Amino acid sequence: MKPTRRSVLAAFLAVPSIKAASIFEANALGAQSDLVLTPACQDADELTLSQTEGPYYKPSSPLKQDFAADAPGAQRITLAGFVLETNCTPVNKALVELWHADEHGSYDRDGYRLRGHQFTDARGRWWFSTIIPSLYPGRTRHYHVKVQKPGGDVLTTQLYFPGEPMNQRDRIFDEHLLLRMSDTTDGKFARFDFVV
Repeated sequence: MKPTRRSVLAAFLAVPSIKAASIFEANALGAQSDLVLTPACQDADELTLSQTEGPYYKPSSPLKQDFAADAPGAQRITLAGFVLETNCTPVNKALVELWHADEHGSYDRDGYRLRGHQFTDARGRWWFSTIIPSLYPGRTRHYHVKVQKPGGDVLTTQLYFPGEPMNQRDRIFDEHLLLRMSDTTDGKFARFDFVV
């Protein structure tokens, strides 16, 4: 029987380190060999690739982890991961900001629907409960993210879904930014670890 998004998130938040989190996911959710996985943290990891913020970024997003009320009829997903230094040290109080299209492929340009930010905990962990965005002309399915460690430069990037037919036709797509995806009984769980 598959776990729920809540139980996977609870287990992810309960583990003491990135290595334990990776072991948990492999055992509890099952390895999916057809996916390019978010790499395990090793010393001298490369920085996460930067990408354009796109035309729909809005500054001053609210402090928010749960976007579910913004799109009550859409397919749910929980996004989670770590923010790490290149030596695998977790980054405490790193800003993680997320924004993306809705279930119809539109961005909220007037308010802050499906937009928000949070700060990592002492173990470098972050998570959002949100929806799977729809496609819109010219782009594959994706999330926009900004990550900034205290006093550091802002990383602006995008995260992508594995197995999307539009990935290879999207000029911005990069396989190094693929989410690690798992199915649960009530939606999907996705993981990505940022190295800043």
